[in-house]
Amino acid sequence: MHPHYVPIDSQFLKRLYVDEQLTAEEIAGQLGCAPTTVLRRLRKFGIAARPQGPQIANSNALPSPYVWSPDLAYVVGLMATDGNLSRTRWGLSLASKDSELLETVRRCLRLTNAITPYTDSLCYHIQWRDRRLYTWLVEIGLMPAKSLTLGPLKIPEEYFADFFRGCIDGDGTVLVYEDQYHVAKKKSYVYDRLYVYLYSASLPFLNWVRARICTTLGVSGAINERRKGDRACWSLRYAKAESIRLLGWIYYAADVPCLLRKREKAERYLSPLGFSPSRPQGRPRVGWLYNEVIADLGRGGGTGRLAALKTPCPQGRAGSNPAPGTIP
Repeated sequence: MHPHYVPIDSQFLKRLYVDEQLTAEEIAGQLGCAPTTVLRRLRKFGIAARPQGPQIANSNALPSPYVWSPDLAYVVGLMATDGNLSRTRWGLSLASKDSELLETVRRCLRLTNAITPYTDSLCYHIQWRDRRLYTWLVEIGLMPAKSLTLGPLKIPEEYFADFFRGCIDGDGTVLVYEDQYHVAKKKSYVYDRLYVYLYSASLPFLNWVRARICTTLGVSGAINERRKGDRACWSLRYAKAESIRLLGWIYYAADVPCLLRKREKAERYLSPLGFSPSRPQGRPRVGWLYNEVIADLGRGGGTGRLAALKTPCPQGRAGSNPAPGTIP
């Protein structure tokens, strides 16, 4: 026998590769040989090798316990933006500088895995293995190393608001600030600015998100390229009038899973900013109500309009309506 020959029992190899679904690299590590040796023995024993990448061929034999819900759609949005699918053994992970966000994920998925800080303690992550969830995520369009290749996902229309809220919490921004750029011209030229951003290194993904939201809410947004050296990144941006409509759509109830610091920025825009029984001269103020409400946006967005108001404020959301003529 050759001095470097590694004896491998066929039944032992079948148990590791077929039953336990270990990779050739993992088996080689246990046996102290090279992965090519494992692959040669698979061929020798007539054991069919699996194709590279995530395996979903056995999904029918593993019925998924995961059914679409607002909580699950929110987690899918987080995984699509900030999550990671391992290439081996159905590993899943999510990182964030907000440990509160990871606690929300644990609650949504009923996980018991620990949330641990990275070495610098500036970021936290949670890791777990779930073959059924991994398979289910691959089937709806997620994949390992997805940052540059992510595209459209199979998200039901009724849960798209929850999915998009997860995307914003994962890799988006709710930006609110006071603009005093024109104060030198006139002291009253002070404006509240509101923008909602979603960032991604995959342009097809942002184009798909933008198209879905435009179909549902009738707001178009704008996509802009942002470069960091040789790397390209894109941002989907909604300005104030569109952002007010968008925020009321994703924060449709007080108890939806979300990152609280981002919801707190949006809170004052979840109810009308003011009320007037008649429309003033000139352009109506964004976020104010004039005359009567013709139709409620509802959870799915709909096509509701407010009389004399170009962009309506959703009704029936968190927070109380302000008194007539006041701004909260």
